Amino acid sequence: MRLILLVHAWAGAVVSLMLVVLGLSGALLVWKDDYLRATIPEARAMAALDPASLGEVAARAEAGVSGSPPRSILFASDTLGVHTLGLADDAGAYLSADGGLVASWTGANRVELWLFDLHHHLLTGETGKIAAGVAGIAGFMLTITGFAIAWPALRLFAGRFVPAGAKRRDLIAAHRNLGLIVALPILMATATGAMLVFDDFTRPALQTLAPGPAAPKPPVTGIGAVDWPRAMAEAQARFPDARIRIAIWPSAPGKPATIRLRQPSEWHSNGRTVVWIDPATSGIVGQIDAAALGAGDRAWNAIWPLHAAKVGGGQLATRTIDLVTSLTGLGLALLGAYGLWAFALKLKSKR
Repeated sequence: MRLILLVHAWAGAVVSLMLVVLGLSGALLVWKDDYLRATIPEARAMAALDPASLGEVAARAEAGVSGSPPRSILFASDTLGVHTLGLADDAGAYLSADGGLVASWTGANRVELWLFDLHHHLLTGETGKIAAGVAGIAGFMLTITGFAIAWPALRLFAGRFVPAGAKRRDLIAAHRNLGLIVALPILMATATGAMLVFDDFTRPALQTLAPGPAAPKPPVTGIGAVDWPRAMAEAQARFPDARIRIAIWPSAPGKPATIRLRQPSEWHSNGRTVVWIDPATSGIVGQIDAAALGAGDRAWNAIWPLHAAKVGGGQLATRTIDLVTSLTGLGLALLGAYGLWAFALKLKSKR
């Protein structure tokens, strides 16, 4: 037990600052759509989400509403009235319900984009992404070891998670109490976050553990300009019960355009059902039916919704999940802060 305590203390000290940053940024990102509705009047409007209307929005974006060639567009939803346009060179824009330009940016010069970059990349690109994944693994292990340390002293558990004072024993007590309260959701958040970062390992592992029909590869296509209203109508006809969520322009000549849809059985808020469109004909040349994939692929598709609190459900369920997820992020940040403070006091006393 002494070795576990020693490892827990030193490992926690090393990664605690990253866990504080990840916890706080994740807690705030849960409320991103609420922030957009509060700051952008168009985000509070109701957008038409039928295939014809979405096709017109995509066509208007392709015509250059933002002054830059589009790469992708995430369409509005029942709760958010703006479309999010992805552009080249890390630029983007919000479009109104009918496709008019509302706001544009380059890089992460908006609050919600900066928070996303902080949470996913620690503001340092791919290196920060890997570091965040390692911090997720460390957070998972710290939760396990912390629970093992706290278990013999479970009789001392109290609901108080705010330190009674600035003494080390008060910090440790608050750290222990809070850890026991939020242990399970933190295990979920850190595990799913690490799995998303190290997807090159996670997805093949899940496919091996639970094999099934594999998703096909995108076909080679012709070259041309996509007739988006027609393409949207065909995609909707192929999956009548699904909702169109994303349109992606061809990444290179000979590559298909992509339409992503969300079927009712899917947790992912943007769906993992895919229809490929031949730009030369605007007809369907392939598809991925997310509901027909093997269990391993379906498990992989559920990881992001679990991590981002986007598993769907009614308004009450959605808001409850948002609140629990946000409090979990705050709890992770407080655990890191309490642990680091107590560790610093111990080092000071030894000096």
